[in-house]
Amino acid sequence: MLGDQARHFWMARSVARVMGLNLAEQIDTGRLRPEEYQVMVAACRGCALVEQCEKWLATHCDLARVPPPGRRISAPLTRLRRAK
Repeated sequence: MLGDQARHFWMARSVARVMGLNLAEQIDTGRLRPEEYQVMVAACRGCALVEQCEKWLATHCDLARVPPPGRRISAPLTRLRRAK
């Protein structure tokens, strides 16, 4: 079962922001295609680790170099972070 689309859209953006990434900027610069962004949000919607992700977001005030462990969107976020 997929989670709420709006909730996961904002969670994906929030994880990226904690990693120092602005996903809209990544699209504007061509580092992230809109289709890839849609796939990321869909993958986030299917993740079973929502509560752990929310806790991770709540405890990270400083930039994090890596996303929370085990997340379905870890690979694309890590790739974007390395390209930054």
